[in-house]
Amino acid sequence: MAVTKTLTNAIPYNKDSKVERWDLTMKYEEGANATYYTSDMTTSLPAVDELGNVNFTPKAEASWTLAEITALCPTTLWDEVFDNQYSDAITNPPDNPVPDPDYVIPS
Repeated sequence: MAVTKTLTNAIPYNKDSKVERWDLTMKYEEGANATYYTSDMTTSLPAVDELGNVNFTPKAEASWTLAEITALCPTTLWDEVFDNQYSDAITNPPDNPVPDPDYVIPS
């Protein structure tokens, strides 16, 4: 099955009527029934980070499109994280011990 990615939360932080930071959450989903797995990925992205790198140009929040906001998400990193989570939880789950509730304590 294909991984479904949906932007579920986008909170703009405005300064002088322009977005200066976004808090973003994207829901990742894959599988059905026993193979179903979901995970929320989040980031807080400033227009300019502490090193002076420009992540986006501030503009009015009404000017942003869904495509532009979604493009701010670090999906390459999140894809890798989700693939590893899915593998650990569904494809290659840990071999956990199984309890035996019928065990009789020796006398």
